[in-house]
Amino acid sequence: MKHVKIEIFIPREDSRKLIDKINEAGYLKEENYDYCYAETYVLGHFRPIEGANPYIGSLNKIEEVQESKLEFRIRREDLEEVMGIIKENHPYEVPVINIIELIDLD
Repeated sequence: MKHVKIEIFIPREDSRKLIDKINEAGYLKEENYDYCYAETYVLGHFRPIEGANPYIGSLNKIEEVQESKLEFRIRREDLEEVMGIIKENHPYEVPVINIIELIDLD
């Protein structure tokens, strides 16, 4: 079975809502466990420039935001559905989402 690792950067106050949605859809399950994910607190930086419609901050001002980096693995075949959940529930105009192919040893 092919897996990918998803990394998402999201404001801390929005992380649980997103994780709940992904878990409720059944994508954070590993055998007899659900809510299988990791969360690391990070300090995110960005500056909205002309044309942006920022969720946080204002144009031309560098922002520092307490964010969560959420990490979990899913089956490769579920990627499109999970990305739909993320995009529907992520507050940022342009969220940072990293998708990393994993090597399955089975």
